Amino acid sequence: MGPGGRRPLSAVADWPSSVADDHTPVEFSVALAQNEPPAVRMIVESLAEQPGRRENLDAALGVLDRLSSRHRLHLGRFDRVRDLFLPADPQGTFAFWYSLIVGPYAAPAIKVYLNPDVRGPENGTALVTEALTRLGLSAALPAVREHALRREGLDRFSFFALDLMDEHRARVKTYVSHDDSVVADVVEAASATPDVDLELLADVVALACGGTGPFTRRPLMSSYTFMSGDTDRPSGYSLYVPVRDYVQDDLEACERVLAIMARCGLDTAPFVMALASIVRRPLGEGVGLIAHVSLRLGRPRPGVTVYLSSEAYDVTPPRTEAMSV
Repeated sequence: MGPGGRRPLSAVADWPSSVADDHTPVEFSVALAQNEPPAVRMIVESLAEQPGRRENLDAALGVLDRLSSRHRLHLGRFDRVRDLFLPADPQGTFAFWYSLIVGPYAAPAIKVYLNPDVRGPENGTALVTEALTRLGLSAALPAVREHALRREGLDRFSFFALDLMDEHRARVKTYVSHDDSVVADVVEAASATPDVDLELLADVVALACGGTGPFTRRPLMSSYTFMSGDTDRPSGYSLYVPVRDYVQDDLEACERVLAIMARCGLDTAPFVMALASIVRRPLGEGVGLIAHVSLRLGRPRPGVTVYLSSEAYDVTPPRTEAMSV
């Protein structure tokens, strides 16, 4: 976590990390799929001893160097785009996050998240365009624009991510946020990917948000997964729903996640165990412990992921009225 990871939890958060609502620089998740064991993930923002945008970036790169010395990381793709996303004076809410993915039958995997707004929001699209071009994926840009960036000023690139593993298994991922969207907007975004279940997607959105939109709070977010051999189309599509913005409390969020898992034919036990391992209060006494739920469609591993906040610094009180739309 960098030098800032030594700061005690009894202290007030001294950097407004956007990883979690209470500024905890760590978020946990559990990824579920049919006939596969669950995978546990952790997203981390490294913090400097005296946090700042540049200082945190330096701390994160120091962590990456240490991870590279201990694990067999493949940095070729990252090195091809690092000058785009790691300027001397980074802007935006973050410059560099990483995730650790742990499963029972494979070595831990590392993924890095980069910020398209790091040179200012007006340069985000150009930055992602150049990154995809350098990685040999420029032919996919028309499909992304046609399906996900249709609404000027409302659809925007929000993350760019890379797996640090050998290129025949590694993914390149682009994320697009959809402000004030409705179900039809994310269905259209998903249709850029072949062989995805659009009816399932629409059902999951309605279950997660309690309606079909418009979704005017934190935006729904699409993600395209590019794998080895992809040229003009992504292999996979994921939708991320900030479920905490569309429920009254975490009890309602839990009920919605369980309904989504039932719709997807997934065993609920791993999610229930993960939730039980982190919860320290009645679910009805706060909102945001269950932060996001995502639906993964297409390759490489369709399923559902649930994101859990540690609430290490604070608990958001429940809302006084339902947030369904």
